[in-house]
Amino acid sequence: MAHRPSTRNIPGQRRGLTAIDAITALIVILLVTQIWLLSATLDTFLAGHPETALPAAIVSGVLCAACLAMYGFVRRVDRDSRPDS
Repeated sequence: MAHRPSTRNIPGQRRGLTAIDAITALIVILLVTQIWLLSATLDTFLAGHPETALPAAIVSGVLCAACLAMYGFVRRVDRDSRPDS
């Protein structure tokens, strides 16, 4: 049986995996922040302060757009770091 060299040692792949790990951590932080924002806004809205709903919805939309942009970046890095099959 022929010995195939490991593809995990390719520098481009390692850089790609490092970038993916970092962006994944940032996405998790943004999603946790978005969940916290939702719960805080719901709490103030139910307490009788409806003026907080619109600014929170805008910030939540910006956080969602940032997560989607980073997801697109992860897909591009993943595609570029894979060896040609």
